[in-house]
Amino acid sequence: MTVPEKTSTNRDLALYCRLFRWARPYWGHLAGLFLIGLLATPLALLVPLPLKIALDSGLGGKPLPHLLRPFVPSGFRLSPSSALFVAVGLLIAVTILTQIQTLALNLLKTYTGEKLLLEFRSDIFRQMQRLSLSYHETKGTAESLYNLQYDAAAIQTMLAERLIPLVGAAFTLLGMLIVTLKLDWQLALVALFISPILFLISKVYRRRLRRGSREVKKLERSAMGVVQEVLGALRVVKAFGREEDERHRFLRRSVEGMRMRLQLALSEGKFNFLVGFISAVGTAAVLLVGFRQVQSGVITLGDLMLMMGYVTQLYEPLKTMGKNSAALQSYLASIERAFALLDELPEVEEKANPRSLARARGSIAFQNVSFSYGENRPVLHQISFQVDPGMRVGIAGPTGAGKTTVMSLMLRFYDTTEGRILLDGVDVSEYRLADLRNQFAFVPQEPVLFSSSVAENIAYARPWASLEEIHAAAKAANAHEFISGLPEGYQTVVGERGMRLSGGERQRISIARAFLKDAPILILDEPTSALDVKTEAAILEALDRLMRDRTSFIIAHRASTLHGCRVLLQLDHGSLACDASRPLRLSDGRFAQRITQHC
Repeated sequence: MTVPEKTSTNRDLALYCRLFRWARPYWGHLAGLFLIGLLATPLALLVPLPLKIALDSGLGGKPLPHLLRPFVPSGFRLSPSSALFVAVGLLIAVTILTQIQTLALNLLKTYTGEKLLLEFRSDIFRQMQRLSLSYHETKGTAESLYNLQYDAAAIQTMLAERLIPLVGAAFTLLGMLIVTLKLDWQLALVALFISPILFLISKVYRRRLRRGSREVKKLERSAMGVVQEVLGALRVVKAFGREEDERHRFLRRSVEGMRMRLQLALSEGKFNFLVGFISAVGTAAVLLVGFRQVQSGVITLGDLMLMMGYVTQLYEPLKTMGKNSAALQSYLASIERAFALLDELPEVEEKANPRSLARARGSIAFQNVSFSYGENRPVLHQISFQVDPGMRVGIAGPTGAGKTTVMSLMLRFYDTTEGRILLDGVDVSEYRLADLRNQFAFVPQEPVLFSSSVAENIAYARPWASLEEIHAAAKAANAHEFISGLPEGYQTVVGERGMRLSGGERQRISIARAFLKDAPILILDEPTSALDVKTEAAILEALDRLMRDRTSFIIAHRASTLHGCRVLLQLDHGSLACDASRPLRLSDGRFAQRITQHC
């Protein structure tokens, strides 16, 4: 669908306004960039002067231009050699000043751009973590990574390298226009007749380039998604021998992006060609008219050369404005995407005046809780149960029954569709999110470790913990012995996702992390599902210590993992199973009471 021009213009204006509002803390830096950039205008005005002095004063015997006379000593005698000396000196001085201005501009531009980029990426990263899990599950990780790595980078180029020079070019254009009108208004008007044509061409190509930029970014993100999927499942890819198939899938997505980039480059090339061609036509027209004026004696040859120099300088900001306007479309498309992420509202939001919670007793109640992932994916239906502090609760059921969703709702990764969840008699939505989640220690089925040291992974929930506390947690998790045998002990870096360690070792570090957190409520999600019998026994011993005096929820298929549970939530297709409440016999010979619903 074609966007009406007025709507598109209003949208661009709103985007620029928002961009400058966001950059308000850096207005001083941007103003410095602008002012240093403005120095290019008087320096550019001086560039053609040495040639005029050499031609008119050095060869033609005419006096120096009015601009320089106030700076010449009263006893100065003008001669061909002295005029040449003035021309050469002025040329060198202008060149030095121009280089100093360029250096200062580049340094400040780099510093400001890096500061802007760092702050923008920080805002995006914070927002990515604020957003609910459902957003990332729907969009995919590659979308957020592309926003962070590529879309965010547009703010650096756009503000520091495109917009400010664009404004500076406009002032340079104004300065050149005033000077050329004073020198020869007829030649100035001849030079300016191309301006409306350049404006119209820029207006037409701007919309086309913006649409192309959006499509390119969509295809680039798609190719990045393939890479992320393959690297995240590299063992599976290798096990099934699908490396070449995945390479071809990546190539297909990349080729689509390449074709779109080529089309975009072709459009931008056509635009730049038209800008250059029309500027050349304007320059040729000025040269033709000016040559006639020299022949008729209206102006001197030096005046014509000066005018040609200014016309060239006049067209440079025009071309800069046109090209920057075209190039901005790609960056505007990126900024749109980045701001769209910042505008996303998390589905799980904290109340305006949430309740603080230091340490919960551990009483949990589900009251007619239902939940669905969207309209057509119901997961839980009318779940109700009560768990007293310190109770061990097993959660069983077939795959897809909603076991993990029950845990996610407790932690408020999602909010219930219907019903409510109470912690110590208070709806969990009333608490500060940080306080609520601080009441839970979580040991997932697939232990999550970060690419840092063993000690830092154990202390993830309590970074301020002492080394003695970390050692005590590791000993409680039966992990101290194997950690001490590592090359650098507790300072050993575990690698990405902890892949330098075995599955059992990763799980024991995960349990040690839960010990150190010392939360009143514990969630164990299939903690021994992928372990051998010997490793499972060591971990079960550690888990038994961890669960003492804590409200504990254990998701498990193995009866051995449910050791010590006195209550069992039996889920079936998102509901509590219909059962006569007969007890479940555990591996220790005792029984757990089933919580079911009346059918």
